[in-house]
Amino acid sequence: MMGFIKRFIKDHFLIFFIRDKFSPALQVEQRRLFHYYADCAAKKALPALKDTGFKVFSQFEEDGKLLFIFSVIGMDNKTFVEIGAADGLNSNCANLIFNFGWHGVFIDYNKPGIERGKRFYSRYPSPFHYAPKFVYSKVNRENINGLITSQGYTGEIGLLSIDIDGNDYWVWDAITSVDPKVVIIETHNEFGYENIVVPYDPDYMYPGKHPVYHGASPVAMVNLARRKGYRLVGANELGFNFIFVKNDLAADLLPEVTVASVLQHPSVIEGFKLFEPIKDWEYVKG
Repeated sequence: MMGFIKRFIKDHFLIFFIRDKFSPALQVEQRRLFHYYADCAAKKALPALKDTGFKVFSQFEEDGKLLFIFSVIGMDNKTFVEIGAADGLNSNCANLIFNFGWHGVFIDYNKPGIERGKRFYSRYPSPFHYAPKFVYSKVNRENINGLITSQGYTGEIGLLSIDIDGNDYWVWDAITSVDPKVVIIETHNEFGYENIVVPYDPDYMYPGKHPVYHGASPVAMVNLARRKGYRLVGANELGFNFIFVKNDLAADLLPEVTVASVLQHPSVIEGFKLFEPIKDWEYVKG
């Protein structure tokens, strides 16, 4: 009984905390912004992606930047796969779900988060809303394609988001089941401008042997993206969530940017120092 009461309190606090995030007024304002950007694109007079960020559900200002990108390339495919978002609320895809009618699947190894997300999305914004799917599983190279296809997602999707604090690079490298238009993925910018990736470990769990020894450098992630047919168009302001767009989509309106251009925040520069204690550990080239 006490467990039920605690869960009830937590769920209702969550509802109170985020209820304005999918209000009709917010939907209207975001749709106005969507059409404004689309009009700017038609006139080839777009603002810079770096100036379009805002946060609704995302960890930082990724919601605004993703809205901008999809205003330019279109929302003809409103499907997503998000790997590593727990309850799917502090998420890169939640704003698209609630305010633009997207659907997809959340995959995470956080069981309480998965169960909380299932409860929440089954009731809000209405019980008739098409809720996203949730998969509770540890993710690795060997199982990721099966996890995605088991939920009915194959071929082209709108967005792939990966944030698992570890094997992000290796998991994206392994994904062949879906063909996303846009990819947002966490890089490890403490590695600076090195082209390095921590070797693959299917059993890795953060923090591992050292809290900085995981993931892939920004340069390595860009190299992987290029091999898969994507270009870097921007990142969150803190420079660790990189955003890639397929090369054949709006290249004139969403130009490729350099790694250096998105690693300008003072915290990024300060973070480079954290690489020093592990600089001689084992790495592979990206």
